[in-house]
Amino acid sequence: MSHSVSRAALLAAAVLCWVGPWASRPAQAASGPVAADAVTASVVVQAAGRVDDVPRLAILSAFAPELELLRARLSAARVHTVQGVTFTTGLLEGKPVVLALSGISMVNAAMNTQLLFDRFHVTHLVFSGIAGGVNPELSIGDVSVPERWGQYLEVVMMRETAPGQYRAPDSKGAFEFAPHGMMQPRAVRVQPADGAGIQEKFWFEADPRMLAVARGIQSVPLRGCDHQDRCLDKRPRLVVGGSGVSGQAFVDNADFRRYAFRTFQANVLDMESAACAQVAWRAGVPFIAFRSLSDLAGGGPGENEMNAFLHIAADNAAQVLLAFLRAWPD
Repeated sequence: MSHSVSRAALLAAAVLCWVGPWASRPAQAASGPVAADAVTASVVVQAAGRVDDVPRLAILSAFAPELELLRARLSAARVHTVQGVTFTTGLLEGKPVVLALSGISMVNAAMNTQLLFDRFHVTHLVFSGIAGGVNPELSIGDVSVPERWGQYLEVVMMRETAPGQYRAPDSKGAFEFAPHGMMQPRAVRVQPADGAGIQEKFWFEADPRMLAVARGIQSVPLRGCDHQDRCLDKRPRLVVGGSGVSGQAFVDNADFRRYAFRTFQANVLDMESAACAQVAWRAGVPFIAFRSLSDLAGGGPGENEMNAFLHIAADNAAQVLLAFLRAWPD
């Protein structure tokens, strides 16, 4: 670190500035709108240390449309900007929460989840957003709440020994999952917070207590039509259980969709949840994700359906999250 950076950090650490609506507007636009009458103050925080010490349930989404409904329901909102990331604290269904965007894909999600844990008193972490469907029994608009998350692109790119024949290095030992061509999935090496030693771990589990509350949710008003009266073929439903997988790829390939279901028994596939689950595991923060299908990851007819059904899926995931908060004990 240069001396000039250190000096800037020290100066920033000494300043906590109140700013008016004109100064907070760019940060809000970057992460989606916040109702003007809901925002009591905007605080720019650039220094290290906690933004506040209120125990909060944290809610992440990857990009702005996934967070719109939740922002609209937030009361007593305050906007905080840390390292360019906008965090909004307030009450949702009477529960203290902090909302933020993780950013799209695995590194953004991991980086901003850790930033969230560093700056806020997070008791539980929830992800709300869209996903690609993998399980052929699920349909667009359904909401999946997996019991565990893994990284399907944590792989060995194997050597081709003959046309269409691949071999992993002998030193890598046995693998739990079947390969997809040259790609051989493997566990990631992780260091637990207690210093017990490096582990090899593929699955990062959702919190059992949070799953139990999700299983008790009934009569969630899931959308079947968009604002232009384009409707889904099937009425959306909530499915709790099974697996989810994540990786830094947008998957619109029917063959890989079939492989992901066959190999991981995955219900859904996305670009963030497993990264958030791993950071939460390391921090000891209970985690769960609500993911609604916006497309079938290459399994649907014609073009990818995400742009057509994005808002239906985003709202359905958010509606399940709101029902979860109503059922969550104080």
